[in-house]
Amino acid sequence: MAVATSSTVSNLTHRRPLLSLKDQTTPIKRVNSVQLPSRSICAHLSRFDVESRFVVPLRRYSREDGIGRHKFRRNKDNARRPCAYKIGERGNETLTNCISCFLNQKRRCPSIKRPTSRFILDKSAFQLSKNERDAKVVKHARIVCGTVGPDEPHAAPTAWPDGILEKQDLDVSYPEFGRAELEAFLSSELPSHPKLYRGQLKNGLKYLILPNKVPPNRFEAHMEVHVGSIDEEDDEQGIAHMIEHVAFLGSKKREKLLGTGARSNAYTDFHHTVFHIHSPTSTKDSDGDLLPSVLDALNEIAFHPKFLASRVEKERRAILSELQMMNTIEYRVDCQLLQHLHSENKLSKRFPIGLEEQIKKWDADKIRKFHERWYFPANATLYIVGDIDNISKAVNQIEAVFGETGLENEAVSTPNPSAFGAMASFLVPKISVGLGGSLSNERSNSVDQSKIIKKERHAIRPPVKHYWSLPGSNVDANPPQIFQHELLQNFSINMFCKIPVNKVRTFSDLRNVLMKRIFLSALHFRINTRYKSSNPPFTSIELDHSDSGREGCTVTTLTVTAEPKNWQSAIKVAVQEVRRLKEFGVTKGELTRYMDALLKDSEHLAAMIDNVSSVDNLDFIMESDALGHTVMDQRQGHESLVAVAGTVTLEEVNSIGAEVLEFISDYGKPTAPLPAAIVACVPKKAHIDGLGETEFKITASEIITAIEAGLREPIEAEPELEVPKELISSSQIAELRMQHQPSFVPLNPETNVTKFHDKETGITQCRLSNGIPVNYKISKSENKAGVMRLIVGGGRAAESPDSQGAVVVGVRTLSEGGRVGTFSREQVELFCVNHLINCSLESTEEFIAMEFRFTLRDNGMRAAFQLLHMVLEHSVWLEDAFDRAKQLYMSYYRSIPKSLERSTAHKLMLAMLNGDERFVEPSPKSLQNLTLQTVKDAVMNQFVGNNMEVSLVGDFSEEEIESCILDYLGTVTATKTSEAALASVPIVFRPSASELQFQQVFLKDTDERACAYISGPAPNRWGVTFEGLELLESVSQISRTESDESDSDIEKGLQRKLRSHPLFFGITMGLLAEIINSRLFTSVRDSLGLTYDVSFELSLFDRLKLGWYVISVTSTPAKVYKAVDACKSVLRGLHSNKIAQRELDRAKRTLLMRHEAEIKSNAYWLGLLAHLQASSVPRKDLSCIKDLTSLYEAATIDDVYIAYDQLKVDADSLYTCIGIAGAQAGEESIVSFEEEGSDQDFQGVIPSGRGLSTMTRPTT
Repeated sequence: MAVATSSTVSNLTHRRPLLSLKDQTTPIKRVNSVQLPSRSICAHLSRFDVESRFVVPLRRYSREDGIGRHKFRRNKDNARRPCAYKIGERGNETLTNCISCFLNQKRRCPSIKRPTSRFILDKSAFQLSKNERDAKVVKHARIVCGTVGPDEPHAAPTAWPDGILEKQDLDVSYPEFGRAELEAFLSSELPSHPKLYRGQLKNGLKYLILPNKVPPNRFEAHMEVHVGSIDEEDDEQGIAHMIEHVAFLGSKKREKLLGTGARSNAYTDFHHTVFHIHSPTSTKDSDGDLLPSVLDALNEIAFHPKFLASRVEKERRAILSELQMMNTIEYRVDCQLLQHLHSENKLSKRFPIGLEEQIKKWDADKIRKFHERWYFPANATLYIVGDIDNISKAVNQIEAVFGETGLENEAVSTPNPSAFGAMASFLVPKISVGLGGSLSNERSNSVDQSKIIKKERHAIRPPVKHYWSLPGSNVDANPPQIFQHELLQNFSINMFCKIPVNKVRTFSDLRNVLMKRIFLSALHFRINTRYKSSNPPFTSIELDHSDSGREGCTVTTLTVTAEPKNWQSAIKVAVQEVRRLKEFGVTKGELTRYMDALLKDSEHLAAMIDNVSSVDNLDFIMESDALGHTVMDQRQGHESLVAVAGTVTLEEVNSIGAEVLEFISDYGKPTAPLPAAIVACVPKKAHIDGLGETEFKITASEIITAIEAGLREPIEAEPELEVPKELISSSQIAELRMQHQPSFVPLNPETNVTKFHDKETGITQCRLSNGIPVNYKISKSENKAGVMRLIVGGGRAAESPDSQGAVVVGVRTLSEGGRVGTFSREQVELFCVNHLINCSLESTEEFIAMEFRFTLRDNGMRAAFQLLHMVLEHSVWLEDAFDRAKQLYMSYYRSIPKSLERSTAHKLMLAMLNGDERFVEPSPKSLQNLTLQTVKDAVMNQFVGNNMEVSLVGDFSEEEIESCILDYLGTVTATKTSEAALASVPIVFRPSASELQFQQVFLKDTDERACAYISGPAPNRWGVTFEGLELLESVSQISRTESDESDSDIEKGLQRKLRSHPLFFGITMGLLAEIINSRLFTSVRDSLGLTYDVSFELSLFDRLKLGWYVISVTSTPAKVYKAVDACKSVLRGLHSNKIAQRELDRAKRTLLMRHEAEIKSNAYWLGLLAHLQASSVPRKDLSCIKDLTSLYEAATIDDVYIAYDQLKVDADSLYTCIGIAGAQAGEESIVSFEEEGSDQDFQGVIPSGRGLSTMTRPTT
């Protein structure tokens, strides 16, 4: 089971909008951890991170809002490393959307790695018999390939040196296939995406067009220029990123799109720079479609920027601020990993953000010359994905806008045809590159030669030389490298193996990928289940095997994180488990289980083919092209997967999987592949029982000794595990129904209506005889898929003064244990695997929630209901799980002083909320006071009938859903609790004029950074303040008594409706947040140059009678005080600088666009359904869903000012905390974090993963 918990501190340090249409009715708006991101088992199997979860990829939330506010930021790491999640921090939403996810390895999320216990989900699939599979193989062996466009010239190198790669020997006989027929089938090409249109202009600009209806009436246009930091000379480090900023923000044509509802952004990486615009196809005010205007803006940005000195200086300031903002300890760890992994080439020293001393010196002429060298049409690719009906018209528009670009002053010579194949007729000259990864010269060493404006396009992207990890190499292995830093909390080690990318273009290629996924998924599950049942010596172990377009290679990484005192045992266990799998292989049961899971997931994705968003499709195509993979749609991916599945044998799976692990399992042997690098990241001091912080010492030879100890450990074959087909039998259900007599009861005591169905929204409301209210909506948007959420009122706010932390630790304990009834953790997890279920459990300030994603195939919904029933009725609370949960939070608390953002936010929240620990991480003293019984009671006392609500959305029938509701929810034991029992200690803001209203945090660090948080009170979503005022009543009175100044009776009616509506403050506060964010960007960032990143965020609670706002700003120590003053000036200046109608219109468009983009999503509807029958949120009703759009449209500037006047922005109400890090930072400490120390050591937190943060941030 995935667990997510929330503290306000972690919410502050993870930047995202806290109020949007998506948040209007969702109860989990502030939870920053696992929010059921859409992710496929196939994607999971491509990473095998022990902390990742099996989930179903359906969609991803919209990102890249226009200006000045935090957005769902593009995850720009195409290396596709594992997703990692923090307790209390939301991982980025991820997706998998093609070729059954096998070619689309997941994107990673920057975070600190922590153990995540969960009912993991994998999938069982329909189990094909041998004959059925072989029959499908015969059928799909004759798939006709679609028209294939020219090969990408920037694909990663794929060739092994001669003699290294041998043809796989197929010595298996198949009933329907002879050996020759099988080989012929496997060598045949995979089908290409039937709707993907590729073309090229005479100036060399390539373009790809894919019609896609999600979201409707919108499209994505991305201009990928194949130049990045890898192309910079020694004195140009960061110049590609500088051009991105200047070109993008200096474009007048892009600015003209801001009023149309379009959103735009840009980013830079090693191998490319991307400018992207998300736009409506047309607007009410425009005469025609918007595609030509969008293309015109991209043309100006990429190929005709104006390098004005004023814009260069403005962006120089912004980039220097961005550099300091990025320079966290996680970023520094990423840099260390990449530096050692790629020590032989420029990837190790060309991080996109650049070098500060060089950024300060460039003038406009220097920047222009780099642009002239690399920014030309033949070195770019245009991607258009969206609601495009007329391909021919779109092609003509592309030709009209870009056709003459670059031709007026460019003469190109013909490249060598043998090197480019289909690209030979239209590519400009290339540099000399060897396919084996060897460059005759990465570029001329002569700086003068490189500065000549000669337009060239690399055949291979990125154009670097790699030293591959080859078996039997005579090269001596590099010793383990050690990065030690005072801001690191725990120990981590990464062992890397680097090989060329194998392009997935044939059925044989796909088959190899499938076999690797099956093999490595077994390792993931074994480590996750075997050691989570005890107290393991490691925090996490993950094995990742993924292609990286940005690095131009395939990297296998074993990452081990542990508490410093346990580092040797952790390495030994990891090596031992890798050896066990390599030596004995997967079992027959594991092969069947994961094969079926992959097939079923693939089938589900194929059914979802019409529900994949345009941006998800575009990202996948861009990465696949960079790697040279064939692009298939979901249906082709499934058919191809089924076609190869029947040819897979246990022996071949174990053989090909063993090769992936040899660099670890055979470490030190002459025939073993040499690790590309071994990098340990360790703290300078570690916590020791009774001694506190002591110096931590480690050497390279000790690391090698620990690895060798794991190689000597005895190993045994993996036993088969019995997996339950059901958690509750039909006979047990019959008995329960006889005992409880479940039924639907009247929704209202005054009527006899037991079920209410709203035709407009499709929502059905009912209530069970045990008191549990249920809301459901039948939706066909996501084929054969469903989601379910149980919401329980209370959350951390229900913690009593003598049990601080009980709820958050209790939720973690339940998840860590993973047992229900008589079923072990392993059995429960495999039950979820076999039924394609993902389950997460999370706690927020005001709720506990369980969420399930499931498929309706093979009784998946019934299985999810069984699991929910067992959790409610037969949860098992284990002492060792409680110990692990408590230790986890102890370590998390101790790590706060090592994070500038977290320590600053921690101090702010304690000051503003008068020391209330319910909104920060529980302290060691509070944790030590907890017992297993205390945390169990704190959680389970909230799980009572009249305090719970279940909502469901999915492609089910009325009969199916109501049968499950009665069988599994109706038979939950009826329990009730009084309001007094659930009452929480009131939450109060610290009295005004406190000496804690302005505070500072100083953190000793080798590098300088600064951040600040500004916060103050606000009403909750329903207009209730912490003083107990009911603002909605006064607003309604204003509407009734003010003079009639509206233009029409209709407008007056709409305004009266809004001002009397329960969601008045939810609506107007959302608009206000958009306006303030825009002004913060324009003023503090763009005009004053005091920051790179500033945002205004609202926490509008549903159940709690208060809210607050937070302005978050990053800056430099020299500028942070001015930045804080500027932010306060913007916040307080809305009356002196009146809100303009265009500002309100833009805010409305932004929020309504989000609504339109999400409205077909099951997860979005699940949020809308929340609290419809919750007694603790009495003002939520169906009108909050039905009237949402009209309420936003009706809002006026006066309405926004009513909301603004309820924000406390005066000097006595504002709380500010400034954090400064650097070698010369002050000596003040944030709090005495060890004053409440414990007698135990605790597992901690460590940044991990390769290159998590080296890509530049989105420009806006």
